[in-house]
Amino acid sequence: MKVLVTGGAGFIGSHVVEALLEAGARVAVLDDLSTGRRENLWPGVNFHPLDVCRPEVAAVVEAERPDVVVHLAAQVSLPHSLTDPLGDARVNILGTVNVLEACRRQGVRRVVYASSAAVYGEPVHLPVTEDHPLVPLAGYGVSKYAGECYVRVYHHLWGLEYCILRYANVYGPRQGLAGEGGVVGVFAAALAAGRPIEIHGDGQQTRDFVYVKDAAAATVAAAFGSAQGVFNISTGRPTPVGELAALALALHGAPAAVHRGPPRPGDVRHSYLDPRRAACALGWVPRYSLEEGVAETLAWWKVRYETGARGSNF
Repeated sequence: MKVLVTGGAGFIGSHVVEALLEAGARVAVLDDLSTGRRENLWPGVNFHPLDVCRPEVAAVVEAERPDVVVHLAAQVSLPHSLTDPLGDARVNILGTVNVLEACRRQGVRRVVYASSAAVYGEPVHLPVTEDHPLVPLAGYGVSKYAGECYVRVYHHLWGLEYCILRYANVYGPRQGLAGEGGVVGVFAAALAAGRPIEIHGDGQQTRDFVYVKDAAAATVAAAFGSAQGVFNISTGRPTPVGELAALALALHGAPAAVHRGPPRPGDVRHSYLDPRRAACALGWVPRYSLEEGVAETLAWWKVRYETGARGSNF
C-alpha cells in the first residue's frame, strides 16, 4: 500500500511514517518544514517540501498516486489561532480542502484526517464521546471541525473513504512546545535545562494524555482498515496536571523547583475522551502507560540539551 503523509516531518507525522514503514507501507511525505524538521524524515521516503495550501499539491498526489492520504499537516497552536485567525484558517481549512481536491482528482481511495479534542469545547459530560456537542472555544477548534465537515462532504459527493481521528493531548519525543499536549514537553524541556517547572492554577485541572506512539498506531490502523466515521484517540483516563508534574519530577530524579502561576484564561477545567469506539472499530487500544511515555519524553529532551540540538522550533 502507498501512503502520502502530509506533515510527515512533524511531531505526530514522523511517528506515523515510522509506524507505516514498519507495517510494510510505501510512504511519501509532504511537509513545508514550518514546524516539521528534516531530522525527522526517514531514509528512503520521498519528500516534497511544500505548503499544503499550494496548488502544486495536486502534482505531488498525481506523481505519488497514493492509495491513502494521512492528512496531519496543520497549524496546531491554539494561542496562534487567537493571534492569527486568518493564518490558522488558511492552513487548517483551505489546506485541507486543497488536499481533498487533489485526492478527488487523482482517485485516492481513502483519507485519514487528524482532528482534535478541541472541537468539543467545554465538556458537558465526561468522558467525552464522539456524539458530544461540538462547541469549540477558539479558532483552532473551529478550523479543525471545518476540516472534518469538508472530509464528510467529499465522502458524500464523491465517495472518498474517510476516517476522522480526534486526538486527545498527544505527547512524546520530537514534540515542540506549542501543541495541545505541549505541557509534557514544557515540563521535560525545563527539567532538562535545569529550569523550574510552572503549573498554572491549582494543578487539579485534568487532561487525557496519549503517548505519540499509541496515536501513531491508531493512525496506521485507520489507514490500513476500512472503518469510516469519527473516533476519539485517547486513553480514557483523566490526569491532573499537578500529578503529571509530580511524575515528571520523580522520574527526573534531581531536585527541581516548581512555580505556581495564575490560571490561564479560557482553559477547560476537566477533559478526557472515551476511546471505546476506536477500540471496537479500529481494533486499537493504547499500550503505553503515562509513566513509560513521560520517561521516554524526558530522556529525549535530556539528549537534546546535552547535544545542543534544540533547534529553533523548540
